[in-house]
Amino acid sequence: MKKSKLVIDFVYDFDLAGITTPVKGYKLAWAINRVTGFHLVRMPDLTVGFKPMVEKYFMYYAYETRLNRLKLFRNRALDETGTRFLLVPEFPQFDFILLTRSDDPGFTASVTELIRSLPFVELVKPLDVRQLKSKVNFVM
Repeated sequence: MKKSKLVIDFVYDFDLAGITTPVKGYKLAWAINRVTGFHLVRMPDLTVGFKPMVEKYFMYYAYETRLNRLKLFRNRALDETGTRFLLVPEFPQFDFILLTRSDDPGFTASVTELIRSLPFVELVKPLDVRQLKSKVNFVM
């Protein structure tokens, strides 16, 4: 019997940035709202499946308009029990992952500069989506 393989090519038309900060997610989201004028809102947890048959949950905040999309994900699973499950395991040093999507080419740069200006943010670094093995975690 001949086997068939389903191949799905997703379109990754968004930008990612890693954020390192010692503060909790709600405080970071509040500060981003304050400096950008956006309204990031806590969403139901993102469920990601890991091998072998393990599901982990990741907290995230989202703000979407017709033109712009901004999502702030916690990089570590909510229910860490000994084993570390990361949303982006290639970059364990980041506490949060920022996803931006816009038709405006300068949107991501302006948002990351505003976040970089926050006093408790230690590092904001753009990530190359094409080189991430875990980019499928962001397809929703």
